[in-house]
Amino acid sequence: MTATCDALWRAIDPTRLRHIFMEMLEIYSPTGKEEDVQLYLEDLLTQAGFTVERQIVEEDRYNLRVTIGSTPPRLYLVGHVDTVTAWDLEEFGPREEEGIIYGLGSADMKGGCAAMVEAFLALATLPEEERPPVGLLLVVGEEENGDGSAAFLAGETPPWVVIGEPTSLAACFSHYGYLEAGLITRGRRTHSSLPELGHNAVESMLRVLLLLGRHPLFDRETPELVYSIRELSSSRAGFVVPDRCEAWIDLHLPPETDPAAVRQAMETQVEVAASAVDNLDLEMTFTFDSRGYRLDSDNWLATELAELYPRLGLPLKFDAFRSHSDGNLFFEAGVQPLILGPGSLETAHTSDEQTIFSEVVAAARIYAALCLAAKSAP
Repeated sequence: MTATCDALWRAIDPTRLRHIFMEMLEIYSPTGKEEDVQLYLEDLLTQAGFTVERQIVEEDRYNLRVTIGSTPPRLYLVGHVDTVTAWDLEEFGPREEEGIIYGLGSADMKGGCAAMVEAFLALATLPEEERPPVGLLLVVGEEENGDGSAAFLAGETPPWVVIGEPTSLAACFSHYGYLEAGLITRGRRTHSSLPELGHNAVESMLRVLLLLGRHPLFDRETPELVYSIRELSSSRAGFVVPDRCEAWIDLHLPPETDPAAVRQAMETQVEVAASAVDNLDLEMTFTFDSRGYRLDSDNWLATELAELYPRLGLPLKFDAFRSHSDGNLFFEAGVQPLILGPGSLETAHTSDEQTIFSEVVAAARIYAALCLAAKSAP
């Protein structure tokens, strides 16, 4: 297998990979508007000789699925082609400086997608009888509700997937859970020069958030549970005491933490707020939750990685993926996910999003080798 792997690595073309990566970054593909980038990738894969299946999610939105080998895939490479919305497109255009590629989605996760596509282009150079039973799945909708992966899982649950989220090439067999909470406070609007006649919804919200933050669960001195106030907004009428305030909170939960326990703790703390904040009118809803997981790292993928990384001159680090991803959906469906990709979460979703190109090349080699190993996987 070493000889075949070496041949695969020689088939990986960094120049072609850079071109694919930059072309993907040139195509604006926020959630809901992924068709242009899917058309580009579909044409690329079709020209390479693959049969590309469109997996319909909704009108003008579809996953792309490619399989090779003579038996059902033992492993899928999974990447999401959608990005968050760019509020200023000029600042999100792709560029390369000293081996670092910048642009919307460069880390999350067009770098991983490009590496997966390049790995499959390398696999296409193998004779038919030597091709492993693997698949490539390029999904839509991850940045919102995971509807692309959900559509795939409605019809197929492979044993393993590798998801190319940004981990700086760390191997994540563990994954945080996620809970999203929305809070609304209501008050009474008056002219801003007469606040004593109204009830300020923003002040109520701030007091509630301070009380929530004092709960032991959210102690930043022991930041196992990640608590982040993502958004705070109020009624936009001018020069008045605001009568409505809305807040959104992201909670990233350690793998063993039950989202239901966190919800209960927040509800209890809100009851405390009701007695501590005068005339509080508060509504709290939980719009999304997903439990984390921790896989046993004594598995064939971990064994392969332990052999691959020294050959590539890379340090192998095992970690827990701290953000939300489609990995949670795959795990809930009975699939075992490994999260591993180029780039890091530190710059994802920011105007400075970036990925070191050498990591993208290394990722392509890792993905190709893992696909090859799937042929003899237990």
